[in-house]
Amino acid sequence: MRIALVTDAWQPQVNGVVTTLVELVRELRAAGHEVKVIEPQQFPRRPCPGYPGIDLAVRPARRLGELLDAFRPEAIHLATEGPLGWAARRYCLKAGLAFTTAFHTKFPEIVNAALRVPVSWGYALMRRFHRPSSGVMVPTESVLRMLDQRGFRNLRAWTHGVDASLFQFQAQARDWVPLGDLPRPLALFVGRVSYEKNIGAFLDMEFPGSKVVCGVGPVEAQLKQRYPHVRWVGLLSRDRLAQLYAAADVFVFPSHADTFGLVMVEAMACGTPVAAYPADGPLEVLGRRNESGRTLGGAMHEDLRQACHAALAVPRGEARARALDFSWGRAAAVFESHLVPARAGARSNVDCAVTQLSSGRSTLS
Repeated sequence: MRIALVTDAWQPQVNGVVTTLVELVRELRAAGHEVKVIEPQQFPRRPCPGYPGIDLAVRPARRLGELLDAFRPEAIHLATEGPLGWAARRYCLKAGLAFTTAFHTKFPEIVNAALRVPVSWGYALMRRFHRPSSGVMVPTESVLRMLDQRGFRNLRAWTHGVDASLFQFQAQARDWVPLGDLPRPLALFVGRVSYEKNIGAFLDMEFPGSKVVCGVGPVEAQLKQRYPHVRWVGLLSRDRLAQLYAAADVFVFPSHADTFGLVMVEAMACGTPVAAYPADGPLEVLGRRNESGRTLGGAMHEDLRQACHAALAVPRGEARARALDFSWGRAAAVFESHLVPARAGARSNVDCAVTQLSSGRSTLS
């Protein structure tokens, strides 16, 4: 099947959306599909205001149309709501082509945190973007319910995965030379150092050991000044990130805005339990409970310090076991099952895929 994937988030950007899409494309190609990724590096670009390191395509409509015309996709998926997503949406509507979309990021909350734009305005714009979509893929049940309440339609439950061979299990937190002899326990945050991540809740939290932040972003400089005793390690390659996860005693996820939180699953795959608020992403990743009634893979609490204390008591093997519930192969199969034929009335490979995989259409890990 020829699948066109249009995305404003792609390498060299480093974030959960990019990781998800890269892994998705790898799985789809391994399954024999021909995937055309249309991303910002193929266009003139400019930096995203307020987000250094993220470039957006400038006036992409003509070039994007040429790429899609030449590829003649059987299925079209618009992964993001940026300039490329909007240009592809216009192209599809003008040509009478069906397409699917995804809701990866709570942009209304991000824009509200950065610029104080009302959240309701942001969701009105998002509804307009996704309204013509034949299927809006959403990574958690709680976000799906929220979008349904906000008037979004054609919602489809999706999920994400983890590379369990890269993020290998460690029965004990390992020493990592770049950290030196920081006092333990070691609490780790990994993610974009940005407005919406609520990093201040982590940095202000009373904690008996050491705090480490891995990531870069628009508020990094000011936070480094305010919290000089925190170890800031910047951006790491994926293999070094796996080593850092394995060195932590607890992974702290303070965000209320993330739709999933892939970093939680990566940390758990290394055996590091997660402490988080009971928000959308953690409710999906940590939401199942074992026989004793404890949350699997970590702990959630409205008091982040209490969540950390509880998470430190979670066996590392239990965190790894929960992470293995998430598979990129299964995520790709569910994604494939949600695709629709781009051209109405055409009996294509998409129809076959939907028929074969319909049992996974509405189930999340």
